[in-house]
Amino acid sequence: MKKVFLGGTTNNSNWRDGLMKKIKIDYFNPVVDDWNESAQKEEIKQRKNCDYVLYVITPKMEGVYSIAEVVDDSNKRPNKTIFAYTLEDGDKTFTKHQIKSLDMVGNMVKENGGKWFKTLDEVVEYLNFNKNI
Repeated sequence: MKKVFLGGTTNNSNWRDGLMKKIKIDYFNPVVDDWNESAQKEEIKQRKNCDYVLYVITPKMEGVYSIAEVVDDSNKRPNKTIFAYTLEDGDKTFTKHQIKSLDMVGNMVKENGGKWFKTLDEVVEYLNFNKNI
């Protein structure tokens, strides 16, 4: 069975919970209670070996490493890279300038050969119904 790496915003964001209930393929959730060297090594292994690497960015994002990861993967592994962002996450929202930047990232991912979806429902549809999966 195909497997998707669930990368992107952590920081108490719950986008993964809803997605994991809807997708019909296996997944690796890198969020753990105790982030340690072992967890980091497993994340790197899964990111490399999963059939798809999904990066979902939400307004709860504090660091920018997930943006670097999605661009890196869209260059090195474009056929398995998927990018999406949500406009809201709880009481947090993106500014219009942040949205413009995220759209530019989405275009970059797409131009590199990766997939860019505007909603999590589109991500679910792709993962559940893509004939290549």
